Amino acid sequence: MQLRKLKDDSGLSLSRLAAKTGFSVSSWERYLAGKTLPTAAAVEALAELVGADPVRIEALRDAAAQVWTEQAEQTEQIESDKTGLVEQPSDTLEPDDEPGPPAGSSRSRRLLRTAATGAAGAVVGAAVTLLLVGPRSGGTKPQALAVTPRVTYTCTYTQRGGQWYAGNSATTTDFLQVDMWGAEVAELQCLLQRAGFSPGGIDGNFGPLTELAVIKAQKADQLDVDGQVGPKTWAALRA
Repeated sequence: MQLRKLKDDSGLSLSRLAAKTGFSVSSWERYLAGKTLPTAAAVEALAELVGADPVRIEALRDAAAQVWTEQAEQTEQIESDKTGLVEQPSDTLEPDDEPGPPAGSSRSRRLLRTAATGAAGAVVGAAVTLLLVGPRSGGTKPQALAVTPRVTYTCTYTQRGGQWYAGNSATTTDFLQVDMWGAEVAELQCLLQRAGFSPGGIDGNFGPLTELAVIKAQKADQLDVDGQVGPKTWAALRA
C-alpha cells in the first residue's frame, strides 16, 4: 500500500504527520485504512513531506478518483430508479406468504437506501484500492491491482564465485525501480544493508528509503546515479 508505506518509511507518527501536513489525525486514519479516498492536497502534502515523486503518487490518486466518479454515477442511478419501482401484483398467495411493502412505503425506501449505501461503500473500496496498491511487482512483470499477502524476507548471506547472495534471488540483471516489490527487491535490500547502505528494512518493497540507499551505493561505486537498479548496480552490490 503506497500511502501507508510512504508514511511508515518516513518514521512519522500520525500526530506528527497531521501536524506537518495540516490534515487531521482522523483524516489520515481514514486515508491510510482505505476508508476514504485521499484528497489531492493530502496526497501532494505527503509526497512533498517524505520526498516521494508527487507525479507518480498523484497519477495513482487520479486513477482512483476516476473509478470513484464512474461508480458514484451508478449509485445515483440506483437512487433515481427507486421512484420507478412498481409493486408487482400477485393473484394467488400461499397461506404463509405475505406481500412485500409497497414501493412508496417507508420500509421500501429504507431498503433502497440500504442498497445504495452498500453500493457507495463498494465504490470507496474499489477506488481506494487503486490508490493504495503499487502498480508493479519485482522484476518487470505487471502486478494486478489487489492486496498482496505480507511476506517475510530474511538475509542469509553466502558467497559463490566471488559474488554475494542473500538467499532471496540470484538475479544479476533484473531491472528494479521505485514502486516494485518482491523477492528481487528483498535481495537488493539485503545487499544494500551488507554494503552499509540502509534501505530502511527488508520488506521486499522498493520505497523511497530503498531508492535513497541505491543512490548512495551508486555514488560510492561511481556508477550512473539514477536510483534504479540494473546489471551494473547488481554487479557492484554482489562484488
